[in-house]
Amino acid sequence: MIPIQDSIQARTTPYVNYAFIAITSVVFLFQLKEPPHKADMVGTYGMIPARVRNPQVEIEIPVHTEVNRRTGEIKVIKEPLPPPAFPPIFTMLTCIFLHGGWMHFLGNTWFLMIFGDNVEDRLGHIGYIFFYLASGIAASAVHYYSQPGSMIPTIGASGAIAGVMGAYFYWFRHSNVRTLIPLGFFTQIVVLPAQIFLGIWFVMQLLPGIGSIGGEESGGVAWWAHIGGFAVGVIVAALVGRQQVESYRAAERPVPVWRPRY
Repeated sequence: MIPIQDSIQARTTPYVNYAFIAITSVVFLFQLKEPPHKADMVGTYGMIPARVRNPQVEIEIPVHTEVNRRTGEIKVIKEPLPPPAFPPIFTMLTCIFLHGGWMHFLGNTWFLMIFGDNVEDRLGHIGYIFFYLASGIAASAVHYYSQPGSMIPTIGASGAIAGVMGAYFYWFRHSNVRTLIPLGFFTQIVVLPAQIFLGIWFVMQLLPGIGSIGGEESGGVAWWAHIGGFAVGVIVAALVGRQQVESYRAAERPVPVWRPRY
């Protein structure tokens, strides 16, 4: 499911949300400048749970593969990471500005664009800065405790954005989301209540997250970072309260259902 538009119009310009998207974009451009077989930024600024637990642990990351043409055997070539340049615990924050590819980057920034403006509107610009960063750190911490021995670098703003989505889920219960649903060669656009859309998204994180307990990340996804971030967002929203949220009804915009595109 891909959100296209929500029904709540922000009453203020989401400068901080735009700033986070801009910073993430600049960092991603720097990542793109790295040679394909290098991942220095990921190794330095990504969160590696085993290194957070023990900064002296030796970490090797795959850099490329070699294929034996005679036997067809595939060999993964690894290189050791240099010692950490700063205390690894700080990577719980720095990792949220890195991404693993175009789809990872575009998906995260798009979700942040859709849901972040209203959460910033509710918290205020300064409050939103602290909330976003705290959600990212909390998501990293949950992932760390779910995989404390993992040597796989964890990157992405997904945990912080999950916090934004959790807050949106709690505050904007009356909102609707125009949603693109890919159906093979076809697409269907429907309007879903925001709580249904975000509830389905959360279940899609929770089920594989439960299935990954005791193992490594499934499919390279840090499910528990998503789960933890979303939960933190709901908790913070509940603590802040829903005062003034009902006034957003006056700012709702229609989200008409579009016909399927074939």
